Amino acid sequence: MTATRKGVILGAGLLAVACWALAASYLWRTSVPRLRLGGLDEHRYFSERELARAASYGTGVDVLWLLGTVARLVALAVLVWRAPRFARGLGLGPIGSAVIVGMVLLVTLWFVGLPFGIAGLWWQHHWGLGPFDPGAWLLQQDVTLPVRAVFALLAIVVAVGLAVWLGRRWWVAGAPAFVAIAVCSGFVSGWLAVSGAHGVRSPALRGRIARIERVEHANVPVRILPVHESTHQANAFTAGFGPSTHVVLWDTLLDGRFSPRQVDVVVAHELGHVESRHVLKGLAWLALFAFPAALLVSAITRARGGLARPANLPLAVLALALAGLLVTPFLNAVSRRYEAEADWRALRATSDPVAARELFRTFSATSLEEPNPSLLAYAWLENHPTLMQRIAMAEQFDARRQAG
Repeated sequence: MTATRKGVILGAGLLAVACWALAASYLWRTSVPRLRLGGLDEHRYFSERELARAASYGTGVDVLWLLGTVARLVALAVLVWRAPRFARGLGLGPIGSAVIVGMVLLVTLWFVGLPFGIAGLWWQHHWGLGPFDPGAWLLQQDVTLPVRAVFALLAIVVAVGLAVWLGRRWWVAGAPAFVAIAVCSGFVSGWLAVSGAHGVRSPALRGRIARIERVEHANVPVRILPVHESTHQANAFTAGFGPSTHVVLWDTLLDGRFSPRQVDVVVAHELGHVESRHVLKGLAWLALFAFPAALLVSAITRARGGLARPANLPLAVLALALAGLLVTPFLNAVSRRYEAEADWRALRATSDPVAARELFRTFSATSLEEPNPSLLAYAWLENHPTLMQRIAMAEQFDARRQAG
């Protein structure tokens, strides 16, 4: 390689890094003002019993996550070892073999994760957060699981097809293709999220939602998802973008444990996600990581013949899994910033910091959330601000409002 070509490649690389950093800095920004969200004493808001229960429950969740993660990595390592012999015996060509190897990958990872999912279900039941019904739990996945599998297989086929066609430079076209697949998946998820849901039947709640929508300048369908037979926990989420955007409230949020004012805070929070376009920003982050991820897969698999050999698919997934573990703390930090922005928008829309504070206190009882989780949980498992951080935001909003 000539010095001129090396200089061009280095210059292009530096330009790409600069563009990546510029885009990341734009996506990192939120409308939340500078706030001091630390320093509150959790004992002012939670009893010793509440803190002890949440800590014990959280320890079990942490252990199950850690064991499940190790099990999946071990399973991938075994598949990396066994896949070459298995793929050679298929005789279906690169695309056909990729489909079979991809299906083996997905099914293996699903079965490896199944015991930990059931153990997590039992752990929730043990702490009174819902019934222990593995059958119902499995049936709940009957819509989203096949769709996720289809999109995953599509990504595998596209990657292998491009590697066969373009050789070692496949990742240049592969990264945009993966982003396009993710965008399609994100769009479809907005419709899948409301499978089995129904409209808001309470006239009073419909009226309050309409008022919040006017304040938030966000008018999207709000649906109620019946989950009371499978969990006692309360939740809400926003899915999809554009015409597929939906706000979904679990019916457990409306079972009387939360006051109408607290429910309003939840609705305003979800509409805050819509107003801030957080789903689209999440897809933008995925686009930023798609290129380095595709380049990583290309580099890791090159020594074994590249991704044009379907036998290298387990190695590619293992590399992505390990890289994912490394970047998860950063991605969770991004998610916490967006969740904090939705909290701030909810406070501005409702002007009710008292209801917000009580809502977050109630979460400790209904979901056994830890007010101050461990460092492991905060870095790798928590994609929302801690309860104490959310309470601190409500307190500071209240102080600013009273100060005029």
